[in-house]
Amino acid sequence: MSTGRAMTVGAALALLPTAVQAAPGHAAAQAVDGGLASRPLVLVLVMAALSLLPFALLMLTSFVRISVVLSILRSAIGTPSVPPTPVLTGLALVLTMSVMAPTAERMYEAAGPALGAAVASDLTSADAVGTLTFAATRAREPLRDFLLKHADPRDRASFYALTLKLRTPPERAAVSDRDFGVIVPAFVTSELRRAFQIGFLIFIPFLVIDMVIANLLLALGMHMLSPTTVSLPFKLLLFVLADGWQLVVRGLLEGFA
Repeated sequence: MSTGRAMTVGAALALLPTAVQAAPGHAAAQAVDGGLASRPLVLVLVMAALSLLPFALLMLTSFVRISVVLSILRSAIGTPSVPPTPVLTGLALVLTMSVMAPTAERMYEAAGPALGAAVASDLTSADAVGTLTFAATRAREPLRDFLLKHADPRDRASFYALTLKLRTPPERAAVSDRDFGVIVPAFVTSELRRAFQIGFLIFIPFLVIDMVIANLLLALGMHMLSPTTVSLPFKLLLFVLADGWQLVVRGLLEGFA
């Protein structure tokens, strides 16, 4: 199976239990008696879960860190429209697929046997829904491991405490620091922090060039000449000589090793 297809299937499986568990008890009981096509409420909930697929592909993967770092890099160079946003987004997606390929393959392998049984039956039947739910439960574990690996323990502890505070005392016993409601915000927060740390390091050499050029122009009395315009060719030259794209891409990928 291709990496892109494995990622799509894995994300869809990870979201499926949310829709099934969100169904009211009466609607869920009706799904056992017949197919989804005759149960509009359950069908709507499943479609709503599928509509969250792009959100899952962006927020539950390495896309957050990669896209933010590439955006900061473009700002540091001083070219707000070069490379264009679609190019940066496409590069971030390609790098995300490379990072998430092992996790997506493990998710598909975990859910593979159950998926095969579901495909062999009527996809609108109650048996297929139950099989897909079981497959999703197994497929979520590799994703959970990825999120736990890259979520900072301090963020996990913070969101775990907040989750407990928002629950009543009888409900707190069912909450764990491995729940997706805890590790997902912890993962996103950790990724944003790391992205800004990397962006700070990227900004330093370009900021030095801007300061040197600004002081030279000031010393020469060229007050009407914009330092940003003069420093841009030098920043581009520095980035090319240092093979900047290769360094940034390699550093981003190695950060998830």
